[in-house]
Amino acid sequence: MSPPLKLFKNQKYHDLKEACIKDGRLFCDQTFLPENDSLFFNRLLPGKVVWKRPRDICDDPRLIVGNISNHQLTQGRLGHRPMISAFSCLAVQEPHWTKTIPHPKEQEWDPRKPNKYAGIFRFRFWHFGEWTEVVIDDLLPTINGDLVFSFSTSMNEFWNALMEKAYAKLLGCYEALDSLTTTDIIVDFTGTVAETVDMNKGRYTELVEEKYKLFKELKKTFTKGGLICCSIEPPTQEEQEVETDWGLLKGHTYTMTDIRKIRLGERLVEVFSTEKLYMIRLRNPLGRQEWSGPWSEISEEWQQLTAADRKTLGLVMSDDGEFWVSLEDFCRNFHAVYVCRNVNNSIFGRKELQSMLGCWTVNDDPLMNRSGGCYNNRDTFLQNPQYIFTVPEDGHKVIMSLQQKDLRNYRRMGRPDNYIIGFELFKVEMNRRFRLHHLYIQERAGTSTYIDTRTVFLSKYLKKGSYVLVPTMFQHGRTSEFLLRIFSEVPVKLRCSRELTLDMPKMSCWNLARGYPKVVTQITVHSVEGLEKKHANESVNPYLIIKCGKEEVRSPVQKNTVHAIFDTQAIFYRRTTDIPIIIQVWNKRKFCDQFLGQIILDADPSDCRDVKSLYLRKKGGPAAKVKQGHISFKVISSDDLTEL
Repeated sequence: MSPPLKLFKNQKYHDLKEACIKDGRLFCDQTFLPENDSLFFNRLLPGKVVWKRPRDICDDPRLIVGNISNHQLTQGRLGHRPMISAFSCLAVQEPHWTKTIPHPKEQEWDPRKPNKYAGIFRFRFWHFGEWTEVVIDDLLPTINGDLVFSFSTSMNEFWNALMEKAYAKLLGCYEALDSLTTTDIIVDFTGTVAETVDMNKGRYTELVEEKYKLFKELKKTFTKGGLICCSIEPPTQEEQEVETDWGLLKGHTYTMTDIRKIRLGERLVEVFSTEKLYMIRLRNPLGRQEWSGPWSEISEEWQQLTAADRKTLGLVMSDDGEFWVSLEDFCRNFHAVYVCRNVNNSIFGRKELQSMLGCWTVNDDPLMNRSGGCYNNRDTFLQNPQYIFTVPEDGHKVIMSLQQKDLRNYRRMGRPDNYIIGFELFKVEMNRRFRLHHLYIQERAGTSTYIDTRTVFLSKYLKKGSYVLVPTMFQHGRTSEFLLRIFSEVPVKLRCSRELTLDMPKMSCWNLARGYPKVVTQITVHSVEGLEKKHANESVNPYLIIKCGKEEVRSPVQKNTVHAIFDTQAIFYRRTTDIPIIIQVWNKRKFCDQFLGQIILDADPSDCRDVKSLYLRKKGGPAAKVKQGHISFKVISSDDLTEL
């Protein structure tokens, strides 16, 4: 089922086109006129700008000429380089560009039916969580007959120039494109979830295991329809576009067009002294300055392969500007890899992505205020919106992305393009249902960069458990909207992704009848040590059950240890301290689990809040017989239900 489609400016493509054809006229878009305001916010373009239709620029104009992925693109005198990189990336995966350019054959010029052409086009963009269709006319800005912004080296091809115009209309004007990164644009073209991999920080040239792990991840992303590009960061602005010793350009973005793990035959194993090749094919969108190192067309490695070898191994190049590099040279030469994961597919009914719209709002009542500023503002930080999600398995990557509402349309009013935003991640109690109010026991599991970009992200391998994500502006007391996206790869299924809106249990007839909670208790079990082992070869696989009345929380099982680290958290809202908290330790077995011991706690608000250690006991109450092993824990209770 296709996602719902929003019509930008409520313009209906088919209705507008039919009206133009009926009247025998070409479409002129009254919502994005061919004038200076469509180019810039508050300045004039030097030189005479003339808006022309493609048929006035060249003979036999086309939307797409041949294969969309085979043509080089140029940014023009005022074009934006990241746009060219994003166009090149988009063209790699047909399912993406055919979604952004819907029904391209229907929109194409047909010289056999000139009376059916109305000078109107439509493009679709993923805009702040919604697929949005933008309708434009075909008037394009030129100076001296040349397109001012991007164009194709196939001079009668116009898909990228028209798409750029539609994108500029969506964002307010052409100048609005200047502050966007390549990944911002790719996300808007495709709806993918973007992550930037810092190659230096990852130490992929030094850590062999991490290098192959990266290759596996990139290959998986590419195979599933993801888009990947990479760049070399220039140390200074003066070195922008300066060529490296191996022919690559600093500050330039290259598009990944293929990635292969190749098993070599017996003859080639002897030639290359390895059984496998890990190879990546890249493209320079401008079609010049190719790689001149190992595996380039002039290299010894390339010459040792026959044409048949290359075809058999899949080491082919279908485009001028394409070249192959080994994984080692890829890691050694590129500083940043931009990975845009395809999230439009679900596998076996498991949703890989959770998306939530939210806002930072200001209210005089602190309990209703939702703009508390960054983590430095400890008194107000937890007044921000809070979102909880559960990771049901250990060791899987979760990517969290926070995008703020686009403010570029307000630039004419003097407002900044972006606020400084970021977010914090906390590992919380497995049964938490209400908002955090103080951070006594919660583990700070991660923090994003705080920066004035449109989107910030955090990529982490998370342990099994529940997490609260707190999106923030750097300064408190400001208002804006945001989009939060949480993505995990199969087989992880994110559960219970939702905003925490309540501070405490609701007052209801049911609560009042059974007794409204008077005490909130928070508990962390750090470890259990010295557990009983009946014989030397026995396997002990301990886990916890933390109980309070009819509610219980179970920890993950720790494998084959008598000294288990848990750091398991739970929170309970109790009607009275007469309802004790019971922490039981069990041994996971194949057929019947074994009880290893327990402790019983009153957890009164007046009790000490320091870490404690108690011996395990048999069932039967606080005075039951002591068993082997002891448990370390911390308990905090309060009669203020909004303290924890």
